[in-house]
Amino acid sequence: MSDGGVIAADHLKAFIARIERLEEEKATIAGDIKEVYAEAKGNGFDPKIMRHIVRLRKMDRDDYSEQQALIELYAAAVGLPGV
Repeated sequence: MSDGGVIAADHLKAFIARIERLEEEKATIAGDIKEVYAEAKGNGFDPKIMRHIVRLRKMDRDDYSEQQALIELYAAAVGLPGV
């Protein structure tokens, strides 16, 4: 392998090492989030609804409005009252 190949291999190894460290951090953070949901559940909150709210808060306002309009349209089409 030429020097260029060795340099590329070292560069690749560095990227892989960074990704592995980030994956470890991601797993730790995921565990922390799970603990927060468990704590909230212990205080009487519904984690499923909380996750839904977190997803909604991440959405762009226009996307949220469009999704809500479609939910109302589909709910009305299947006779679901009060949505």
